[in-house]
Amino acid sequence: MLPPILKALALGLAVSMAPSLAAAQTDLPDYVIEAFGQPPAIPEGPLAPELEVALQRAIEIGRDQAGWDLVDTDAFETIAASGDPRAAWLITDLMRFTWRPEVFVALRDVSVELLGVEPQTFRPRAEIADHLIAWEVPAYPGYLDHKRQIFTAYLPGLEELMVEGDIDWHLVSWGGVRIDDRPYDTTATPCQCIPASDNPPVQTADEATWLDDDDIIFGIEINGEARAYPRQIMEVREMVNDTLGGRHLGMPYCTLCGAAQAYFTDELPIGVERPVLRTSGLLIRSNKVMYDITSMSVFDTFTGEAVTGPLAVRGLQLQQASVITTDWASWREAYPHTTVLVEELALGRDFDFRNTRDADGPIFPVGDVDPRLPVQEDVVGVFTGDGRPVAFPRGLALAALSDGAEVAFDDVRIVQAAGGLRAVGPDGEDLGSHEAFWFAWSQFHPNTALWPDG
Repeated sequence: MLPPILKALALGLAVSMAPSLAAAQTDLPDYVIEAFGQPPAIPEGPLAPELEVALQRAIEIGRDQAGWDLVDTDAFETIAASGDPRAAWLITDLMRFTWRPEVFVALRDVSVELLGVEPQTFRPRAEIADHLIAWEVPAYPGYLDHKRQIFTAYLPGLEELMVEGDIDWHLVSWGGVRIDDRPYDTTATPCQCIPASDNPPVQTADEATWLDDDDIIFGIEINGEARAYPRQIMEVREMVNDTLGGRHLGMPYCTLCGAAQAYFTDELPIGVERPVLRTSGLLIRSNKVMYDITSMSVFDTFTGEAVTGPLAVRGLQLQQASVITTDWASWREAYPHTTVLVEELALGRDFDFRNTRDADGPIFPVGDVDPRLPVQEDVVGVFTGDGRPVAFPRGLALAALSDGAEVAFDDVRIVQAAGGLRAVGPDGEDLGSHEAFWFAWSQFHPNTALWPDG
């Protein structure tokens, strides 16, 4: 540990070489300031050299926690004294993988001094990340390299995924599970991951005696062929690669944000192989990060846009098919010839996350949430013809439709379908809508309109 006079000199050097401070952000919504307080001033430009060295030392401590001597605090003290809140992003990354209590406390104390935020719950890392997200604190130059060192030390298989692209890597956290890196059509092989299912076996409606009438299913109909994907199964698999109505589909289900989606993975640009979607084990604002195992390209799960890798270079954005969230009885009545995934795909599990794990709101950092609706209000999300996102609260839309009213915004109409809702265009064409929790839809589409107010 440095003598006090040398430490003072070192800290003085770090401050003298630090980038200039920008003014604290003043354009944040009032509700953010009310919930999270005033943001700190955020430096611009590269890190001070002394801070860069200290962060690298913190990474080394995080990767060798057992060998850390408690008196070796110089790096932590330098980070805390830097006055650069951008460094707190790396602190939250380190905290996610910290198993030694003394290291965790040291990291927590650094974040408190950097941000002036004293955590109030038993989840300090999440609180810190929530503040960073809400305050729109950016990553510092070179951050991804630091983050990659931490994540790949604990999570093999992410090396090819964690590359530069159109993704905010500072918002990405680990969801607690390993990457699903099994090759296509080998998903019967057990893994230490959330196990996707390729070409899942199905049965007829009459054969599906294991389903109760009120069980929730995600229904898809393409070219006259209908299929039900029971929520019980999708909570276990979270990703399905299927073929329906002659079209290839990749289907992520994010249990954390209540969103079941379906993307067409055919009719691709010349030279692009069919994307085979998998769960990476990573999250961004409590929404799963999916990737294509064929090209190792990362996709924005909520939009279907490739954000890293070869498919991002090609500018690929997958088109959506509508997913109708409804109950089994209503779907079976509307589509008596439907097929349904077989019970064995649930692996004997029935999590019911919505009413258990997620009953009290998001369990991973999401930052601020648009206050126009409750965090977990179910909405049907879609885009107007001119590309504007709009959300329709499910309950309110159903009530209006039941009263014979029209539910519409610009050129989008919401109609009842098999006990659920879907969006159609001016000529009744399907617009590829799906349901999600409000926090997820509004975060990925921050300028969304909200029916009926606009």
